[in-house]
Amino acid sequence: MSGVLSPNSNDPRVIRTRQLILDAFLNQLNLKNFNSITIQNITEQATINRATFYAHFQDKYALLEALLSDAFMEYVTKRVDSEARLSAETMQQLIYSLCDYHVSSNECIKKYDTVAPIIEENIKTQLEQFLLQFMLQGAREVDLKTLKATATMLSWSIYGITYRWNIEGRQESPADLAKRVVPYMMGGLELLN
Repeated sequence: MSGVLSPNSNDPRVIRTRQLILDAFLNQLNLKNFNSITIQNITEQATINRATFYAHFQDKYALLEALLSDAFMEYVTKRVDSEARLSAETMQQLIYSLCDYHVSSNECIKKYDTVAPIIEENIKTQLEQFLLQFMLQGAREVDLKTLKATATMLSWSIYGITYRWNIEGRQESPADLAKRVVPYMMGGLELLN
């Protein structure tokens, strides 16, 4: 909303209110379809008014994006050192992180399929940015356009293979999945180093 000042993200009251909104939203996702959730449902459960909600989030889509971003990055940072070089081990850790994320999303969000397209776009974008940072640290004389295209390709591949693993019933461990697919992903990356 234009004209609304963004709250100070370091203020403990702002942090607490943001968490109330996120918790209320997550609870609503466990109860009903994303498309059925209204701002009123969220504000009533969070015990805040609409103006307070809009001071934190533009709409429920921005709220979903924030929820997914926070959750995804938490899974990634638990496993992947952001200072590491892009390697087979890093790729494996990213696959493990995505597998963990998919399992958690299924357990936390009752109507997972209704938000899957939003989740997919959000995760691929974050993963692409994360991978690009790795590539910028270790790439020799490769142009930025090629690095961005490679980051896109890898992010979509990692998301796609873990998404397929999830919807097909997780018939192998994340470690076995990574062991099987990472060598194929790494073949093209060797050209960048």
